[in-house]
Amino acid sequence: MVSKPKPVIIAGALAVLVAAVAAYALYVYLRGQEQKLSEAVATEKIVVAAVEIPVGSAINLTQVKTADWPKASLPQGVFPSTDQVIGRTTIQTLMPGDAITETKLMPKEGPVGIMTYRIPEGHRAMTVAVDQVAGVAGFINPGNIVDVVLSIELPGSQQSVSKIVLQNVPVLAIGQIVEQQEGKPVIVPTVTVDVTPDEAERLALASTQGKLQLVLRRLGDKEEVKTTGATVTKVLGGTVTAVRTSPASGARAVKTPEPQPEQFTSIDVFRGSTKTVEKFKAQ
Repeated sequence: MVSKPKPVIIAGALAVLVAAVAAYALYVYLRGQEQKLSEAVATEKIVVAAVEIPVGSAINLTQVKTADWPKASLPQGVFPSTDQVIGRTTIQTLMPGDAITETKLMPKEGPVGIMTYRIPEGHRAMTVAVDQVAGVAGFINPGNIVDVVLSIELPGSQQSVSKIVLQNVPVLAIGQIVEQQEGKPVIVPTVTVDVTPDEAERLALASTQGKLQLVLRRLGDKEEVKTTGATVTKVLGGTVTAVRTSPASGARAVKTPEPQPEQFTSIDVFRGSTKTVEKFKAQ
């Protein structure tokens, strides 16, 4: 038997080795891709909202369920069992399908009340008493945007003025308190609003000077409107008695002159036997 040349044997061995290395590299690559694909489609059961859950609600069993959630995009602080969220209070509105996480719930040992969690960073929640009709009247609710109008009597005169003192103020809550008015307890509506520290100072001063009223804004209307305020004279067109004051004489009533009727001159004109009367405006 004739033996093969040594170079041929070496070349064949190298070819087999290269093929083996290539096959192993392909195997490793395919296993890696398979693992990535498995991880991408791998799911884990977590608790999600089954229905819309309003902010401040104590979660009950009918409002939640478990659902498969991709492990690759699993939120932090999820719950694997519905028992872990029953009775917890939400600090934001949850829509159907939303994952329920610890950051969306009031802490178990946290302060009582939901309001402290609804105040934006850097803002304050402030409660003021408002006018019964324009303040509530069943039309202003939490989540609405309002303007605050102050009605006040100007110091040193009998002239009243109303002026918008704050605009685009979010309403956080509606409530009521009992105040003593003329010796009798009276229920006064209150509104808790979201304000900046500067706005809180202005609103606190305004609430002690006169009557506050709220004006409901249209949804999405954020325009700042510059106003000069309204007085009785402006509203009634200058037909009422105005009041002037001076350091020497004090208050003095000055009545606005009433408009005088126009004067006409009548002339009899005869055309044959026909008599007519012509009127001309007096000069």
